[in-house]
Amino acid sequence: MQLPSVKICLKEMHTHINMSVSKLLVPIECGNLCFSFTDNIPSTPAPFDHRIIKTKRAGIGSFYQIFKNEVLGGGRFGQVHKCEERETGLKLAAKIIKARSVKEKDEVKNEINIMNQLTHMNIIQLYDAFESKNDVVLVMEYVEGGELFDRILDENSKLTEMDAILFIKQICEGVQYMHQMYILHLDLKPENILCVNREEYQIKIIDFGLARRYKPREKLKVNFGTPEFLAPEVVNYDFVSFPTDMWSIGVIAYMLITGLSPFLGDDDNETLNNILACRWDFEEEEFENVSEEAKDFISKLLIKEKCWRISAGAALKHPWLSNQTLHCKLEAKKKKKCPS
Repeated sequence: MQLPSVKICLKEMHTHINMSVSKLLVPIECGNLCFSFTDNIPSTPAPFDHRIIKTKRAGIGSFYQIFKNEVLGGGRFGQVHKCEERETGLKLAAKIIKARSVKEKDEVKNEINIMNQLTHMNIIQLYDAFESKNDVVLVMEYVEGGELFDRILDENSKLTEMDAILFIKQICEGVQYMHQMYILHLDLKPENILCVNREEYQIKIIDFGLARRYKPREKLKVNFGTPEFLAPEVVNYDFVSFPTDMWSIGVIAYMLITGLSPFLGDDDNETLNNILACRWDFEEEEFENVSEEAKDFISKLLIKEKCWRISAGAALKHPWLSNQTLHCKLEAKKKKKCPS
């Protein structure tokens, strides 16, 4: 769906909503033509106020109808189904996590505790939680646009560099907020980014099952994640911190621009070796028409030494995400003219 546009003078507009530093991308006059950006409106807030959740030992069926035939997603944990609150009719998502042992239940409670701390428009919000003998069910905000991964794979989508900017900016805003709250996601990937709808660009970061609270004085090591997106320090079982998430953002940016995974090998061992060698480049033909700013942005994230990677805050100030003149040129490539 195309949003209405108007001619305005070149200027930057800022919006500060719910601690977000998102800039609105606005129509800009370039000579005699006016190119209209798809507005980067801050993501739609959850249809409920942030709440602190504790698991209930009660039958979820008394409170929610879970539509078992409507699967929204799945993974190592189990499945996510569409559901509806019986009392209000509110549409939600139910993440059913297999958790039988005390350790498994504690891991889910860690996920709940982390989500309780996060209230941001680009982060999925928790609504309720139920615990039984064999599983824990997290009831969460529902969005209908599907995974960002599907947008990358969809040949009809034909993502442009400007589209990549819109997605990456919001991911960086959500991650900046998480890092300000001393939370590491540690599993950022396109499958864990949901689109609010299928036509536009607002996103929500999901799946905090591997997230950890970061305590600088307590050195943290992890040995989990998705091979393609692991930072070198995770592969080496070295200390992780904020730059670990930034590496993953670099991989996502590369994928959004090219449709390719920069470190993917024929098997997991080859993938991990590519990561350790930091073996990647811009030689793919998909980079022929990509801006130097985009290449520089990726180059500042896919660095083996984590101390040299830029932070989420610095990423948001990088010209690739902040330069309106560049954005005007990129939008011109899409040949979308404003009404005269």
